[in-house]
Amino acid sequence: MPNGWKSNQPGLNRIAKYIFLAVTIAAVVIFLVAANNLVKQLAAQERERMDIWASATERLARSDMDADIDFLLTIISQNNSIPVLVTDSNFNIIDYRNFDLPEKTQEELPSFDQLSEKNRDYLDSRLHQATGNQTLREIAETNPHFIKVEVYYNSPQYIYYEDSILLKRLSLYPYIQLGVMILLALIIFSALTYTKKAEQNMVWAGLSKETAHQLGTPISSLMAWNEYLASTGTANDITEEMNKDINRLSVIADRFSKIGSRPELHLEYINDTVRKSLGYMSSRISGKVKIDLEFPEDDMGVMISEPLFEWVMENLTKNAVDAMEGEGNIIISVGKEKGKIWIEVKDTGKGIARKNFKTVFSPGYTTKKRGWGLGLTLVKRIIEEYHRGKIFVKDSEIGKGTTFRIELPEIKTD
Repeated sequence: MPNGWKSNQPGLNRIAKYIFLAVTIAAVVIFLVAANNLVKQLAAQERERMDIWASATERLARSDMDADIDFLLTIISQNNSIPVLVTDSNFNIIDYRNFDLPEKTQEELPSFDQLSEKNRDYLDSRLHQATGNQTLREIAETNPHFIKVEVYYNSPQYIYYEDSILLKRLSLYPYIQLGVMILLALIIFSALTYTKKAEQNMVWAGLSKETAHQLGTPISSLMAWNEYLASTGTANDITEEMNKDINRLSVIADRFSKIGSRPELHLEYINDTVRKSLGYMSSRISGKVKIDLEFPEDDMGVMISEPLFEWVMENLTKNAVDAMEGEGNIIISVGKEKGKIWIEVKDTGKGIARKNFKTVFSPGYTTKKRGWGLGLTLVKRIIEEYHRGKIFVKDSEIGKGTTFRIELPEIKTD
């Protein structure tokens, strides 16, 4: 295969995919930033509420007869969503609020000492879970979820609070919505890809059937003319060569008719099929091109459409000849590996740049002055869609050659 192939198409499909991807990423980033800012604002508001709650608790504990105790109690009682633990100076829990305890209690809000051992252990674990390997005193000085309250002189209390259920849900919401957005983008992308592929299939089928139909009439006419020439005494070698070309046209028409519909697969033997595919090409390529066959002794059976598979081998062989500019060696080898029957076509041509290993199978990708760049596209379609196989560039080096590899499912036999 020649190096430096250039597509006849401007690559609009690829540009459209990049634009779609860029817009999706931008939308996701903007949404995550906005959602993150919202969560931060709500967290700051909860901190302010807890500061007010802690201040009210402190003033209530140190209040005198003139203090507005009802007002302070109202502030404290209004916290019905933020989980709170109050500890003494030794960080022993003395009060709690808004925790979903593992064991239900008969009273609406019993004191910490009245709780069951399981509930007390649960609250202790929640307190120590926030500290990690640090001591509570170190955490109280650095963790924003701890607030120091001076209830009595030289006898502080500490208030530990957690994010409310609402804030926790909101912090998860951006990631849930992100997942939904990604899923939606994938569905849209898949739908567009499927629609495009369905349209391509319709174009392939329509073009192939129409080509087979258009070839039918001139082929019939040529057959009649060849019979007429034979009957008028035209030399046999002339009519025989014409008959070979007419048969060749008939084979091409049959191939196009099979491309336009799902072909039937039959058990064929790969060594024999590859040899037959080279029969037409061998007499029409330069004598400076040497073709070597490396086959295993035992011919292996595969389920294929023989006319279409021969077309694949002819395409790969012709491309190899073009890549070598009519002079060089082609090695066609067959083998079996990991449940796959493989066929490799190796040439000593100009090679393909690694970045183009996949692009060479794209429609319209060619450097030839003539041609539509559909040969390898047809090959890929025949192997992957009709034979459930795989074709790819196994190896290539600029100036040294290229190896194409076909893999077909092995027939399972008892």
